[in-house]
Parts: sequence; C-alpha cells; structure tokens
Amino acid sequence: MFALLALPVLFAVPVWVVAVVCRLVSVALPGRRPDWRVRLPRWGAGMLAAASAGLLVLALGNAEMSDHESRSGTDSSPAPACRDAAPDLVARLVGHRMSYLPPAFDCVLDDGTTYPSSPSYAWLNHLAAASAVASALLAVGARYAGERPEPGRRSTARGTAAN
Repeated sequence: MFALLALPVLFAVPVWVVAVVCRLVSVALPGRRPDWRVRLPRWGAGMLAAASAGLLVLALGNAEMSDHESRSGTDSSPAPACRDAAPDLVARLVGHRMSYLPPAFDCVLDDGTTYPSSPSYAWLNHLAAASAVASALLAVGARYAGERPEPGRRSTARGTAAN
C-alpha cells in the first residue's frame, strides 16, 4: 500500500518546494500581510508536518518495494536489495527483515548479524524525525506569537485595539 502512495508523494514534492519558495518570497517582498508573524509559523508547521509524512511514506514505500521484490519472481532469493548493497556477502545471506517503524529493510547474515540494504533509510528516517520536531517547535512558536499583541497595538479586555 505504501509503495502505491509513494508515487503521488514523488509528484507532490516539486509542488511542495514551489509552494515553500513562493511563500518565503512573498514574506520577503514589501507589501506583505500585517499578520505574517503569526500566519507564517503556522503555515510552516503544517508544511513541515506534510514533509515529515511524505518522507515517512517514501521510506515505507521503498521498504515495501524491496520486500515485494524479494518475495516474487525468479532470482528473488536472496533479496536483490541485499545483493546490490554488499555483493561480497551474498554467499552468507540467509534472509531479510522488513520493519515499518522505523522503516527499514535489513539483510540477515548466517551468523545472525544484519546490515541495511540501503543507506537511504537512515537519512529518510532522520529527515522525517527532524521535520516532525521542527513542525512541533514552529507550532508552539506560532501559538506564542498569536498570544502577543502585534507591534503598534495595545491589548484591551476584548482583544486588540489600534492606538
């Protein structure tokens, strides 16, 4: 299932990048909205959460594709991802393990040790975790920025009023 979801995510990545660049440029140019200090962190938190989910789906899709490839067709054992990762250890391969959390596809050797089939799982997992943490921090920052009155306004009992 995640392998099928990974394809739309791949097509959504350029749209995500364009949206982020356009938003950052719109904030940098004169004539921006007066409430940008509150709206930009909220929007950024949402975009980072979307990036984290997208990275997780890509990693899960990659792991599922490797698992599917190792279970079907001729020349599927040992797993092609394991053969490609370490050609010198093919004689010692006895199996593989796939994990959903964190997404990984590990190759099992005859002595019980494992090695990752691809270094991409590590950096995808780290990027997904980092973007999730950054999203949470931005959401907290947006909440804090929303509670402060805007510069040039004073706080009243019912909300903010212009000076």
